[in-house]
Amino acid sequence: MCRWAAYIGSPIFLEDVICRPGHSLVRQSHGATRCHTPVNADGFGVAWYGERPEPGLYRDIMPAWSDSNLRSLTATLKSHLFLAHVRASTGTATSRNNCHPFVVGRWSFMHNGQFGGYDRYRRHAEVMIPDEYYPHRKGATDSEALFLMALGEGLDNDPARAMAIATAKFESLARQKGEAPHVRLTAAFSDGERLYALRYASDNQAPTLFHRWSDTRGGRAVVSEPLETDESDWLEVPPQSFCIFDGPDLVVTPFVPQAQAAAA
Repeated sequence: MCRWAAYIGSPIFLEDVICRPGHSLVRQSHGATRCHTPVNADGFGVAWYGERPEPGLYRDIMPAWSDSNLRSLTATLKSHLFLAHVRASTGTATSRNNCHPFVVGRWSFMHNGQFGGYDRYRRHAEVMIPDEYYPHRKGATDSEALFLMALGEGLDNDPARAMAIATAKFESLARQKGEAPHVRLTAAFSDGERLYALRYASDNQAPTLFHRWSDTRGGRAVVSEPLETDESDWLEVPPQSFCIFDGPDLVVTPFVPQAQAAAA
């Protein structure tokens, strides 16, 4: 499984989350502690928001720890909202198009987890991507397909509902044509104004998700693993939860895809 980190708040240098902390995202790329795969070397990516609605995007297939361009970029670039991801492939090729985050318009999206037996029903999942969004299908991952499906279900208008419907459709396919574990999922995504995150699994093994508000920085980090091992104020998001981060404000609601999809 992958590792990721996101930030929303007062502008900071990207390196303050991605490179500098004792257990930064770059360090997690070769030493994750809350993950089945401690090495995440199948590419990386960063999406950041600035003065324009659409985010900037930098992705490559190099391991994050060996890319000097990433070090330079994060040391000189400030942002009030960004997403960063290091990838451990669950079967698809190591290519730039398969690296997270994925971007469509003002939306950015990244995912950690798996949909069991995806290769068995990939064609069926592809059909569920609306024609409007299929031209944005550049890679082969289940993550990108989930993102495009959610866009088609109304991510612009109701992010929680859209993600619930898309996740429910994927879970239904996994149960019919795939294998266990059917869904293990954490995701973070943004429209450039708010940061959203969710934690969900069809069993009791949801990937980890933490967040922490910093008064010093005036911002919040949302991460797969705490960025410092000696900080005790990281809060774990409960499984089956949907989060909305808006500056210092936080709203957490239940995330129950099948029930929410049925009510849609």
